[in-house]
Amino acid sequence: MSQTILILNALVVNEGKITPADVFIKDGFIEQIGNNLSHLKTKKVIDATGKYLLPGVIDDQVHFREPGLTHKATIATEARAAVAGGTTSFMEMPNTVPNALTQALLEDKYQIAAQSSIANYSFFMGASNDNYDEAMKTDIKNVCGLKIFMGSSTGNMLVDDKSVLTQIFSNFPSLIATHCEDEATVKANLAKYKEQYGENLPHDIHAIIRNEEACYKSSAMAVELAKKHGTRLHILHISTADEIPLFNNSPLGVRGKNITSEVCVHHLWFDADDYKTLGNQIKCNPAIKHGHREKLLQALLDDHFDVVATDHAPHTWEEKQQSYWQAPSGLPLVQHSLNVMLEFHKQGKISLEKIAQKMAHSVADCFEIDRRGYIREGYWADLVLVDLSEKTLVTKDSLYAKCGWSPFEGTEFGSKVTHTIVSGNVAFANGKFDEINKGQRLAFNR
Repeated sequence: MSQTILILNALVVNEGKITPADVFIKDGFIEQIGNNLSHLKTKKVIDATGKYLLPGVIDDQVHFREPGLTHKATIATEARAAVAGGTTSFMEMPNTVPNALTQALLEDKYQIAAQSSIANYSFFMGASNDNYDEAMKTDIKNVCGLKIFMGSSTGNMLVDDKSVLTQIFSNFPSLIATHCEDEATVKANLAKYKEQYGENLPHDIHAIIRNEEACYKSSAMAVELAKKHGTRLHILHISTADEIPLFNNSPLGVRGKNITSEVCVHHLWFDADDYKTLGNQIKCNPAIKHGHREKLLQALLDDHFDVVATDHAPHTWEEKQQSYWQAPSGLPLVQHSLNVMLEFHKQGKISLEKIAQKMAHSVADCFEIDRRGYIREGYWADLVLVDLSEKTLVTKDSLYAKCGWSPFEGTEFGSKVTHTIVSGNVAFANGKFDEINKGQRLAFNR
């Protein structure tokens, strides 16, 4: 199944420390961490001198579009993009076509991934106003969680019935992840600005239509429900400083925090001023807004926010070139999320140890993932080797996502992912993929 691999002379970034060490991998797992392991027999040796070895990124929010939207992306293509960027595991959302609102449809996605994904994988079960019984059948040891869209999404996935929300929040036995935007606020803003501008809206109007009030109202309601019912709540893609006080900043440990949150790389990187040059390329829900990114990064550093993700959501270039009203929301981001965070490190804004915590350790703790997210003996070997002396220039030719474009095009990051090891297999090395071995289904200690 797996390779035997010896990584020599790495700078291991793990659990708040950076330590020179060798790492020996056997049968998919980290067997030994130490110094002077060069005597161990293996056919595969990676010289990591001068490079940093981090636990592989676990992205808890992606949209890989399969089934039903495969003109935009497939699980196979987006998993390749993920692995090229150092992401070894992903959790994918249920708003595919058809929506993953039954256990049978959910299992179909797992079967596709088992055959095609070179990254490890899990898929959220979806909630709607009328699938409560199906949602409650979810196997919480083999499914990452239940996703609730408390703001509009594809198909039948808006849950806006307060009684249904109360029923789910009070009874679902594991993690509930929410997209929080108040639908009434968004609709009122849409009507107001459509009347004012007609068809010719400026791109940055998106930040005003899907504004701070819409985000705060919905997030506050989710937190209120979770506190009332003791729900294990995880709010996705926080985009405003207004929401920061909803979350306490106690460190995240296994089962140590009942209400957690996520911030995404695009809300840390872009500001609403970027609509002037990028337009619909950075149109996403919740919107990139004015003047929040520095406060969002600080909230991540002080542990109000627990994890970093992408909300990778590709659309074709042609779809994005439509008018504001027709262009769909979402950005392809998974290939460069680690580069973004490493760029913040090079700017002196975040430590490597904190990056490992927020992109791997805390994600594993948040979801109670079995033996992943850390560089520990006995854990799955999910690892990424990065060179901070090399650069990554984002060009169309360098992209692996099926949509073939990126809002980062033309950006030169001061870091390079050289190797990505997934469940003990070198899936990506120096620009080349090995797709013989596929990723593993994530399991959860619940």
